Amino acid sequence: MTTLLQALIEGRQQLASESAELEARVLLAHVLRVSKTHTYTWPEQELTAAQWISYRALVDRRRFGEPIAYLVGEREFYGLPLAVDARVLIPRPETELLVDVALEMSSQTPLRVLDLGCGSGAIACAIAHNRPEWSVHGVDVSHEALAVAQHNKQALKIGNLQLSQSDWFSSLGETQFDLIVSNPPYVEPDSVWLQQGDVRFEPPLALTAKNAGMSDLEHIIAGASLFLSTSGWLWLEHGFEQAGAVRECLQQSGFQQIQSRQDLQGYERVTGGRWG
Repeated sequence: MTTLLQALIEGRQQLASESAELEARVLLAHVLRVSKTHTYTWPEQELTAAQWISYRALVDRRRFGEPIAYLVGEREFYGLPLAVDARVLIPRPETELLVDVALEMSSQTPLRVLDLGCGSGAIACAIAHNRPEWSVHGVDVSHEALAVAQHNKQALKIGNLQLSQSDWFSSLGETQFDLIVSNPPYVEPDSVWLQQGDVRFEPPLALTAKNAGMSDLEHIIAGASLFLSTSGWLWLEHGFEQAGAVRECLQQSGFQQIQSRQDLQGYERVTGGRWG
């Protein structure tokens, strides 16, 4: 029989990357349904034949580039464990900045928040979880993505989040919001970045946009004023080279107090403005 230590050595050798040991440990813990700490504490524990087969299969899939988050079916975002799979984009640490900015909003009355293109529900769940008095509405054009978001909402027991299908604003009627946030597709369809790492396995619908990656950002900015209350805010995540174009687009659309925020790497990652 194979011990945990032997399995980790085998996995590390097969993966042969800078993060091979950590990835092997994450996959092994997932197969055993234990914490990573357990794999350190009980290296002599033996795997069953079924566990060994499952572990080797996951290592092989990771060796060919499949994201760890999809293999284990989970990614932490803003301290929340979120279910993720190939139907949705994997939440990124830099997107937590958008949640930070949203939670900075202050008001004497509970805010009405819209998350456009909510995907797995990461942003919407994080905001709703941290502001239970607010009313949060997440929309996505993909029914498959909404199914994942609905699962996360239920698993996290979030009661102040509504989810619905909509192609951006198309199904929202005359609903008004005090805050609109979005992490829309903003990568050029022919970008070489799409051929690297995890993004090779992620849904293109959630990644790419025409017009140098700006088409969805421009569409949201152009339509947001009809759904924002007086003095409502729009905040958008974008590529680190798109901040200037987003600020210009916001200005041309009549937004005020336009500003950009930097992520932990010092890149301008989120830009927003106030309406009215």
